[in-house]
Amino acid sequence: MTEARVNRKLAAILAADVVGYSRLMTADEVGTLAALKLHREIVFDPAIAAHNGRIVKLMGDGTLAEFRSVIDAVNCALAIQRTKAPPSAPEIVLRIGINLGDVIVENDDIYGEGVNVAARLEALARPGGICVSSVVHESIGSRIDVCFQNGGDIKVKNIERPIRIWNWHPQDPATDAGPSPLVATPKLPIKKTSIAVLPFTNMSGDSEQEYFSDGISEDIITDLSKISGLTVISRNSSFVYKGRAVDIRAVGRELSVAAVLEGSVRRAGNRLRITAQLIDAATGGHLWAERFDRDMSDLFEVQDDVTSRIVEALKVTMSPAEKARIAGAGTGNIEAYDCFLRARALMVIGKTQSRETFEQARDFLLRAIELDGTYAQAYAALAFAFMFNYQNRWTADSAAALGHAKQAAIQAIEKDPQELFGHVAAAFVATFETDFDLAKSEANIALSLNPNSAEAYSCLGNAHLFSGEPLKAIPMIELCMRLDPAYTQQHLHLLGVAHLLAGKYETAAALLKQRILMVPKTDFSRAVLASALGHLGQIEEAHRVWQELMEINPQYTFKKHYARQPFSNKDDVGRIADGLDRAGLPH
Repeated sequence: MTEARVNRKLAAILAADVVGYSRLMTADEVGTLAALKLHREIVFDPAIAAHNGRIVKLMGDGTLAEFRSVIDAVNCALAIQRTKAPPSAPEIVLRIGINLGDVIVENDDIYGEGVNVAARLEALARPGGICVSSVVHESIGSRIDVCFQNGGDIKVKNIERPIRIWNWHPQDPATDAGPSPLVATPKLPIKKTSIAVLPFTNMSGDSEQEYFSDGISEDIITDLSKISGLTVISRNSSFVYKGRAVDIRAVGRELSVAAVLEGSVRRAGNRLRITAQLIDAATGGHLWAERFDRDMSDLFEVQDDVTSRIVEALKVTMSPAEKARIAGAGTGNIEAYDCFLRARALMVIGKTQSRETFEQARDFLLRAIELDGTYAQAYAALAFAFMFNYQNRWTADSAAALGHAKQAAIQAIEKDPQELFGHVAAAFVATFETDFDLAKSEANIALSLNPNSAEAYSCLGNAHLFSGEPLKAIPMIELCMRLDPAYTQQHLHLLGVAHLLAGKYETAAALLKQRILMVPKTDFSRAVLASALGHLGQIEEAHRVWQELMEINPQYTFKKHYARQPFSNKDDVGRIADGLDRAGLPH
C-alpha cells in the first residue's frame, strides 16, 4: 500500500492569545466580544496583511498565523503590541509567541512541532510582550529596531530538548527605538504590484511546439521583470503549474501575487494566434483579455503589446528607459529566435540535462548567432550552457568551458550592454574565478536593469557568501526566494550555509533540515547539517545525519567537496570542518 505523501514546509509561526479572556468574558461578555472584534478589525488583521502573513485559524481568544519571513513575523508582532486602541475602545492585551520550524500542511491548516513550540512560547510571553525561540532570534539578527532579552533555557511540554527563549516588552529599558503610536492602524509598508505569468497552453496540436508556447510565456516574464513598479515571480516558480488545472486564487495565495496572467498559443504555418487574460488573484475576475491573430513576422510586436496592456491594466507607470529596454530586446530574425527558444527549453532548471542536451543547446545557439550576429540573448544563453558543462564535467574539454562561458558573456554584453543575462552570466563566471568584486558589480548592474531578477539576487548572495560576508548574503538569498519560491530547495541550502558561517547554528540546522525534506537524497546539505549539529552539541543526531549521507553517497569526502567551492576565506571552510570535529566526524 502506498504511503500518503506528507506536505511539509518551513514557516515562521505566530501564536497570539488575549490576556485574561475568561475574566473579561465573565465581567462583560457582550462588551468583550465587541472589543475583540474591533481589535482584530483595526489592529490585528491589518498588521498581518501588511506584513505578508496569513491567518491560519481563530480559536476563541487565540489566533495562529504564518509568515514566509521571520522578519515579517517579528515586525508584525511589534506593530500589534505597539499599537494602542483609541481611548473610546476597551483595551485588548495580547501575549505573542513566534517560532521558525517545520510544519505539516493539510488543506489550509498547519500542524506539527513548529506550531506547538509557538503556542508554548505565547504562554511564556508577558502581557503585551513577545517571546521568540532562539532560532527566531538568530534569524532576525540586527534587522529589527528592538533588542530581545535572553530568557534562558526552558523545558517545554512534549518537546525533548530545552529551548532558549528571548523576550521583548515595550516597558523594558532600552528595547524600543521609537514611541508607540496612538493610531489604531499599523504603518503599512510600501508594496509593489505583483504578478505571476503562467505557462501559456500549447494549442497547436503538436507537442513538439511546446518549446514555442513556453518561450512566449518566458519572454513576457522577462519583459515585465524589467519594470521597477512590478514584482514578478520568476519563470521557475510560475512554471510549476504547467499542465495543471489551477484555481487562480490559489495560485495568488501560493505565490503571494495580486494578479495572474494566463493564455494560449496556436502556431499554424506562418499564422499565429495568442490569447491572454489578466486575472485578479483575489477575486478571480478578469482585469483584461485579448486575442491576437497575426503573421509570425508580427510576433515581437504582439509580445510588446501584451506587456503594455498588462502594465496599463495594473496601473503601473513605465519610465522611458524601461520602455526602451523592452522594445529593444531580442532579435528581429524569427528563425534565430526559434533556435534560441529550442536551446533555452533544453536548459531549464529542474529538467534532466546531459552531455547530449548540452550539445544540442550549444548547436542551436551557435546557429542563432550565425543567423543574427548581434543576438545578445543567444550569446548569454551560450555562456550558461558552457557553465553547465563546466559544473557537470560533461565533455572532455569541460575544464576549458569556464573560459568559453566568460567569452560568450563578454560578447553578450558587447552586443547589448543592457542584456540582463549577459551580466548575470558574467557574475556567475566571476564567482567561479573568485573575482568577487567583479561578480558583485555585474550582479548589481543586472539588478539595475531588472529589479525582479531572482538570478541576479542569487549571484549577489553567492558572491557575498563565498567572499566571507554571510550576513550580507542572507538578505540577498531571501529576496531570491521571494521571487522564486518554487526553487526554494536550492536557496535553503545556501541560506543554511550562510547562517552557519555567521554562527547562527540553530537557524542553519532548521533550514538544512527543511532542504533535506524537499530533496531527500542530498549529500551536500547533510554534510553542512552535521557540522551545525556538531556546533550545537547534538552529537548523536550529527552521527545519524552523517550515516544517512554515507548511505546516499559512500564516496563523499568533505575535502573533495569543498575543494570545488570558491571560498576566499579559508576560515569559513574551517568553521564547517570544526563542527564536524566537534561531532567526532571525519573530514
